[in-house]
Amino acid sequence: MKKILVLLVLGFSMSGIAQETEPVSFKKNELKINAAYLIAEALEVSYERVLNEESAFGASLFLPLANYIDIKLMFTPYYRYYFGKKPAAGFFAEGFGMLNNYESDSPIENSNGIDFALGFGLGGKWITKKGFIFEINGGIGRNLFNGSDINYKIVGRGGITFGYRFN
Repeated sequence: MKKILVLLVLGFSMSGIAQETEPVSFKKNELKINAAYLIAEALEVSYERVLNEESAFGASLFLPLANYIDIKLMFTPYYRYYFGKKPAAGFFAEGFGMLNNYESDSPIENSNGIDFALGFGLGGKWITKKGFIFEINGGIGRNLFNGSDINYKIVGRGGITFGYRFN
């Protein structure tokens, strides 16, 4: 009886060692659109590439759809670190750079410029099993070069975003 018990224990332990763990596979590309900006008559689209289960990098492009918006272009590359249980989902912190072009025709001051900002942000991302994404984020940064106009020293980043993750 002891021999059978020893053989069973050895057999189970050997089979546990012999099993290979397969690498975790998940989709790594995302396309997103910022619904909050659409309501404000602007378009922001983003592409994000998942590097591993905890980090990703991406870029957003902002274009105004209305003439009254002072920002004429924003290109924002970013890096995110995720703290959730699902791959590249849940709470995240991000660092970003922002190339921005602004133009103001106010009666008080006429300002035009191209600047580059550095900033940080926080947010959350939820993803369904089929790959649909819902995201809320916000961040703040500071322009580094043309900071003479107080209205354009600080830049914001944020949104309510919908998208899809694919291979």
